Amino acid sequence: MSDLFERLREIVGDAHVLVDPDLRAPYETDWTRRFTGTARCVVRPADTAEVAGVVAACAAAGTPIVVQGGNTGLVGAGIPTGSEVLLSLTRLTGIEPVDPLEAQVTAEAGVTLENLQRHARAAGLDFGVDLAARSAATVGGLVATNAGGIRVLRYGSMRAQVTGLEAVLADGTVVSRLSGLAKDNTGYDLTQLLVGSEGTLGVVTRARLRLVPLLPARAVALVGLATTEDALALLARARGALTGLAAAELCYADGVALVRSYAGLPAPFPEEYPVYLVLECAARSDPTDELVELLGDAGEIGDATVASDAAGRTRLWAYREAHTEAISAAGIPVKLDVSVPLRELASLAAQLPPTVDAVAPGARLILFGHLNEGNLHVNVLGAGAQGTELTDAVLNLVAAHRGSISSEHGVGRAKARWLSLSRSDAEIATMRRIKAALDPPGLMSPGVLLP
Repeated sequence: MSDLFERLREIVGDAHVLVDPDLRAPYETDWTRRFTGTARCVVRPADTAEVAGVVAACAAAGTPIVVQGGNTGLVGAGIPTGSEVLLSLTRLTGIEPVDPLEAQVTAEAGVTLENLQRHARAAGLDFGVDLAARSAATVGGLVATNAGGIRVLRYGSMRAQVTGLEAVLADGTVVSRLSGLAKDNTGYDLTQLLVGSEGTLGVVTRARLRLVPLLPARAVALVGLATTEDALALLARARGALTGLAAAELCYADGVALVRSYAGLPAPFPEEYPVYLVLECAARSDPTDELVELLGDAGEIGDATVASDAAGRTRLWAYREAHTEAISAAGIPVKLDVSVPLRELASLAAQLPPTVDAVAPGARLILFGHLNEGNLHVNVLGAGAQGTELTDAVLNLVAAHRGSISSEHGVGRAKARWLSLSRSDAEIATMRRIKAALDPPGLMSPGVLLP
């Protein structure tokens, strides 16, 4: 192993091979504290050539690699288990000038979502993906997990934003396709194969990304409702009436109460409601009147408030966006990310509390998610030793509703054993054949995604 360490130091420099346990520690535990492990060392390359050198050196030594971006993942895919070299991409922070004609930009894997957004907006454009972890989540991680977030309703997941990739394969080979062509029918789409592969097929080092128009006028509504069915009915009306609808975010009374306690927020309405929905519209001209008109005609609404100024919008979004931080501050949760057809969502939401209570009596269930995609984030605090049993019960319930065990966070290590609930034997076998073709020794993120 000392020979490998020496070779890695030759590639990236002494300061960027971290062997000391105290220096490795920040990389070895995820931010929720659910996943922790030990890496042989942490390596921090500065560019694609150094990434290729590191991967080739590990391949020659037969040493597995786990890839990490901003360490904001929620399924343990970027956390080592003891035998791996941890490859951190946080030094790959280069970003090219925006191409205004193509409305595209090329960014390295370590660029944070927030910096990408700022860069695009400075050029009069925007990036379609947005999520609460924008200050730390990186381009490479977003690509690797096919991240979603709060604007999938309008712009789609990360896959829809990626027009090309540069990546390092398991033997150190660099494959690069960054032309960003709107039409290119020349064989297998390797770019899309790598999107969502969670570091199991290679290391994404650069991405060519599609940008969207910058819409300066926004209006946000926070709505109180009696039932999930009412939220779905309002969503259907909003999709038909609001030309600028950009987000529809669902949360429940228990989660809003936790957020209020954590963030010191006032009650949004005089009366508490079982269900809350955040709607955002974005347009070139002020969409406030259109949003107010929709809410005024919607009989399923208990109460609503609308904001179009920046401070007001931020205040209303806080009731939704602070959920993840508030949950993490309250303890180490069992955290699941699932999706079902919209017609199944209300039934799933109603069945989750008794399902959780049957396995972990007294545990605290917090639900929130992206309504338009039927995507619920299931968080359980106080599950104790029942975490695995609880995960099994919830994911089997989701499967019974024709849903997916992973909507946007990825499968990672956390849910690999349950992959068969969402994929057939034939599909999993095909995935294994792809993995074997690109990574014959199985050194890239072992134990991630595939059981």
